Amino acid sequence: MQSKELIEKLERLAPPEYAESWDNPGLLVGSAKREVHKVYIALDADGEAVDRAVRCGCDMILTHHPLLFSAVKSIRDEDFIGHRLMMMIENRINYFAMHTNFDTAVMADLAADRLKLQNKQPLAMVRETESGLKGIGSTGDLTEEMTLADLAIFVRKAFNLPQVRCYGKPDTKIRRVSMCPGSGKGMDGDVLEAGGQVFITGDVDHHYGIDCVEKGICVIDAGHHGLEHIFVPFMEQWMQENCPEIETVTDGNQSPFFVV
Repeated sequence: MQSKELIEKLERLAPPEYAESWDNPGLLVGSAKREVHKVYIALDADGEAVDRAVRCGCDMILTHHPLLFSAVKSIRDEDFIGHRLMMMIENRINYFAMHTNFDTAVMADLAADRLKLQNKQPLAMVRETESGLKGIGSTGDLTEEMTLADLAIFVRKAFNLPQVRCYGKPDTKIRRVSMCPGSGKGMDGDVLEAGGQVFITGDVDHHYGIDCVEKGICVIDAGHHGLEHIFVPFMEQWMQENCPEIETVTDGNQSPFFVV
């Protein structure tokens, strides 16, 4: 399959116009005319992912987070990003990213469904689409009321995580949940407007966590990778169903850090 044919399918799944203005999804390295027989799927195009894609003979790397967000003034092997770009170019590997457009089109519902949220609505950046309202994050109701402590365990198991961090009293009763996979810092206003009693997201620092509690919002920090790693298995299955002629390889999808 030509790369442009695959890109057309990917952009139907996550239209580029759904991306936020600061974002940089799409074909970032390579040629739309290049034939694609094997795709490497990862959350990030880090050095290990690029090296493995080369070793596996992949023609394209597909990630959630773009490697490039701003202009690159030089591509040099001494620079860690430049090295990855050179590896892709020298090995004729296309690189395609699906970020906030995927968050809007797919990730919000995908994450909310892991918690079986009912009466879902977008948390922010709402837009009307053929399939209904879409946006960044979701707000919905749990199937039954839980304490914050029990909900934290539920989230940990639903996303297959070793641990989560919580702000708020463990026995707080929770029914309405707001969540934003990735980094949701600064969205507490959206959570309050949506009536969320708890905010499930990643990259929560000390001050933001305690400030949210002061505003009446409990917080479960499940990590940036912790909530978004679901991109990899979803896209692997999507590729198998929509492009069965293309072989897929996925990385280990391991957290970039460990807790001692």
